[in-house]
Amino acid sequence: MPEIRGAIGEPIEVDIESLDLEANGIAHHEGKVVFVRGALPGERVRAAVVRRKPRFDVAQAFEILRESHARVTPRCPHFGVCGGCSMQHLEPRAQLAIKQRALEDQLWHIGKVRPGTVLRAIAGPPWGYRYRARLSVRNVVKKGGVLVGFHEKGSSYVADMRECHVLPARMSALLLPLRELVGSLSLRDRLPQIELAIGESAIERDAAPGAADAAPGAADAAPGAADSAGQGELLIALVLRLLEPPTDEDRARLLAFAARERVELWLQPKGPDSIRLLCARDGAPAASDAASQLGYRLAEFGVDMPYRPTDFTQVNHRINEVLVSRALRLLAPQSGERIADLFCGLGNFTLPLATLAREVVGIEGSPVLTQRAQENAAFNGLAARTSFRTANLFELTPQAWAELGRFDRVLIDPPREGALEVAKVLAADPVKPRRIVYVSCNPATLARDAAVLVHQGGFALKAAGAVNMFPQTSHVESIAVFEPADGAGEDAAARLETA
Repeated sequence: MPEIRGAIGEPIEVDIESLDLEANGIAHHEGKVVFVRGALPGERVRAAVVRRKPRFDVAQAFEILRESHARVTPRCPHFGVCGGCSMQHLEPRAQLAIKQRALEDQLWHIGKVRPGTVLRAIAGPPWGYRYRARLSVRNVVKKGGVLVGFHEKGSSYVADMRECHVLPARMSALLLPLRELVGSLSLRDRLPQIELAIGESAIERDAAPGAADAAPGAADAAPGAADSAGQGELLIALVLRLLEPPTDEDRARLLAFAARERVELWLQPKGPDSIRLLCARDGAPAASDAASQLGYRLAEFGVDMPYRPTDFTQVNHRINEVLVSRALRLLAPQSGERIADLFCGLGNFTLPLATLAREVVGIEGSPVLTQRAQENAAFNGLAARTSFRTANLFELTPQAWAELGRFDRVLIDPPREGALEVAKVLAADPVKPRRIVYVSCNPATLARDAAVLVHQGGFALKAAGAVNMFPQTSHVESIAVFEPADGAGEDAAARLETA
């Protein structure tokens, strides 16, 4: 058990009834709710109260009196201190079951809706999956120098990380060399973070296998992580957030590091769009207009997606392959139809949709991402079937929606804030799309938006299911399908069960 900080009062013994969305056990003690860190449903634990609130207490378990059959030994020695993971003590299949239950609970308690069909959950490798991360950097003299890693749980301190099992093994092995590198720089106190992006180079993408979406059992399964499945070397790009320019000596150390570790190094003096490539993975200085070799492939649709290391892409590329395939099967676009892809980003769904439909319109709030999506469409020979527009979908109005023309089907993939205004506009539109597929990274905002679509818009929630994009964490991604309840859509329940 982790060290208990700030314990107050006498230890309590409680029975854990369920988990909250942060993977804390939920119990009751003397008529009050207690959130117990490190405890699992079905367990009886002895815990120390570390925080008291008028309506609930927070406690830390320090002794398991009755252990859950789903409890496992955490793989990472930093679990419980590092805030990057919250579920390593729970068997992966149980993690997925809890996330599925969390989705259904949020849909009902917030939205008062239940899906007609519960889709098979999408699952993948539990380790080595994280292809994006933001690592904090601190020079802490009391701890011996520079720390590079995630924050400690519930703290602004940087965890003393020496390995990380949700990162690919090659990146985990770079944590200590990165400490040494930063510690050797004159600007070690002016480098607050390192952005990590991992992908496949253009040559390696050409040989990458397609996604697997038909594994037996309760969940769809993604193929193994590239660095453990024999697919070839991953391309690692590191973006150093520098608050002042590097000296000539610093620059020489950075180039030597890139050549030795075979990584792309980028410098970011200001915002994400200010990044520039310092050197490719051979350590040779890059030209001022040099581009990254990062990318990923959606093999089922013959689509390659180049991207820059600060562009938004899914953390888990293998799960993303399966998610795109599942979303398109659920949306079921037809060759003569016009499709809207809202919050389209780089075109992750837009371009695969364009291989199936007559026309796809991608809408995104960031002009930089809109431009990247257009470039990706041209790169894949899909410019004739796609168009992209920059618009703030958080302020979408019925008039702006009408000006876009009619769409046969709509795909929505918003950030954590959800798509409330989009839901309101679709609910009020007298001409409904035949089907909506909503990909969500926050079950609470999905449930809120589902309530608008169902109770105000006359849609039916045909299906919903969890997507385990972030194994070992409490983060819940999901996918939901809506159709007009009056029969104007397609009653495809039988197909949805196997999609």
